[in-house]
Amino acid sequence: MKKYLLLFITVLSISLHAQEHNASLEYTVPSDPLVRAKLSEWGKVKFGLLMHWGTYSQWGVVESWSLCPEDEGWTQRRGPYASDWFTYKTAYENLQTTFNPVKFNPERWAKAAKDAGMKYVVFTTKHHDGFNMFDTKQSDYKITSKKSPFSSNPRANVAKEVFNAFRNEGFMTGAYFSKPDWNTPDYWWKYFPPKDRNVSYDPKKYPDRWNAFKKFTYNQIEELMTDYGKMDILWLDGGWVRPFSSIDTSIEWQRTITHNQDIDMPNIAAMARTHQPGLLVVDRTVHGEYENYVTPEQQVPAGYLPYPWESCMTLGNSWSYVPNDQYKSSRKVIHLLTDIVSKNGNLLLNIGPGPDGEWDANAYARLEEIGKWMAINSDAIYNAEADPKLARQGKWVFTKKDKCIYAIYQLAENEVVPSNYSVSIPQGIMVKDVQLLGSAQKIKFAQDKNAIQFSIDVKKSPSTTEALVFKLNLK
Repeated sequence: MKKYLLLFITVLSISLHAQEHNASLEYTVPSDPLVRAKLSEWGKVKFGLLMHWGTYSQWGVVESWSLCPEDEGWTQRRGPYASDWFTYKTAYENLQTTFNPVKFNPERWAKAAKDAGMKYVVFTTKHHDGFNMFDTKQSDYKITSKKSPFSSNPRANVAKEVFNAFRNEGFMTGAYFSKPDWNTPDYWWKYFPPKDRNVSYDPKKYPDRWNAFKKFTYNQIEELMTDYGKMDILWLDGGWVRPFSSIDTSIEWQRTITHNQDIDMPNIAAMARTHQPGLLVVDRTVHGEYENYVTPEQQVPAGYLPYPWESCMTLGNSWSYVPNDQYKSSRKVIHLLTDIVSKNGNLLLNIGPGPDGEWDANAYARLEEIGKWMAINSDAIYNAEADPKLARQGKWVFTKKDKCIYAIYQLAENEVVPSNYSVSIPQGIMVKDVQLLGSAQKIKFAQDKNAIQFSIDVKKSPSTTEALVFKLNLK
């Protein structure tokens, strides 16, 4: 089994508004050939949609984290219940009784995402707060409970509706699932009130309770793997639920894990793949056989990584819905996407639906703008490969296929489209001709030992100018 070990990874931080963590330092190539085949398929589609959605959208607060009794920026409680944790938790969990997203229309989401060029979706079936967006039989803290007004809606099993809508548009589908569950007493036992994000008791002292939690987790994942159609990805969050032996003490947040929280991933993965052969299991930050691809969060690695990876990033500033959130421009997203693909990664872009079941109008607008660029330039994205020899040069990033290199020039905001260009090329590569995607103009060029120079007719350049893509056909 092949392993990659990177002794040092430098990351470029993109956002300070949502919790971040770095990529794992190790990667193990999956032993199952079906998983490797699925991983190859996933690695070609490059661009996906992540959605964080739950009862918390009604308050417009950070997903789950305000329940966590830690002194961190993203866990701060706000509002009329903030002064007392027990009162706050009761009020938070009572949001189940008012959550009624009557504008829920996953087909509209799927079409908007498809038109933007996205090819896979990862949906939050359950976040750390333990509220289930699917019809689990293991808990009544779910959107299909009679306590929830939306339960009478024929589309109440939200996760199933989302997966079906996106699958019908040709998407690969992934289930986000939180390993920790802050609602079940088998994780946060009321006898021992929680002090932080971790299990509130010592599993070694109370093995029966921990085994009950393991069974609960296993059963919920089995429901998702058997009752929700073809599944491509099981995206597991909450990396502090892990074997104690896997803790990396060089990472600050992992040093806070005081107990062994092993939920038996070999057993879970084997069961899941019995129902879903070739399933990608993404046990985030727990490197090994069950972290089939690495997931730097709100960050882009500084350079090429030689294993499968995905930057999960927010379109707004928050993972969850926040009123009047500030959304990234289409230019910013396109620059992120092209940079990430040039470094051998995928971009998983998050949008948080609102309490009524709709996206903010700005989210639709951004996807429409991204889609216009992708309609012209997607050849440089889908099925494209990265090459460590083709590293970023200023505003230039690169991808390649067969006998061509895509040189992508990332235009700054308000930058006038240049007429003249120069690109360094590795020695030994000979260019046959140059094309500008979205333009039929003939481009004259000159190549010397180290670079290629060319000019364009700016009046004939594409109308979408977030980035220009030049296809260098090779001899």
